Amino acid sequence: MRLNPEQLVFVTERHLATLTTHRADGTAHVVPVAYTWDAEQGVLRITTRRTSVKAANARRRGPDGEPPRVAVCQVDGGRWLTLEGTIEVVEDADEVADAVRRYAKRYRPLEHDPRRVVLRVTVDRTMSSAYMRS
Repeated sequence: MRLNPEQLVFVTERHLATLTTHRADGTAHVVPVAYTWDAEQGVLRITTRRTSVKAANARRRGPDGEPPRVAVCQVDGGRWLTLEGTIEVVEDADEVADAVRRYAKRYRPLEHDPRRVVLRVTVDRTMSSAYMRS
């Protein structure tokens, strides 16, 4: 997934977004998150604790074993961008360290937390305001 130039700038500015996952009963769980965009891989990363509700929701597979689908929406006034895709929980130490480095560059340094994992969203669809379309 490639973002257009306006979208790419938007995902590097310091904004929060919302992450929408689904609980076991199918209802939406929407929380504010900080995330980073990896343009080379077309993925976004969110760091969280392995015991968080969003991590539990990300581990839950569909009836056919498919990974869960999620949406991340960033809004700033009339500009908005929604990134949709599948989510997975990654506990690999190298990927967690990479996500923490990326987070520090976009937001601020994080303290070490041995419970930290990465929610890795492979983006396959975007929607955006007219201001963000090329």
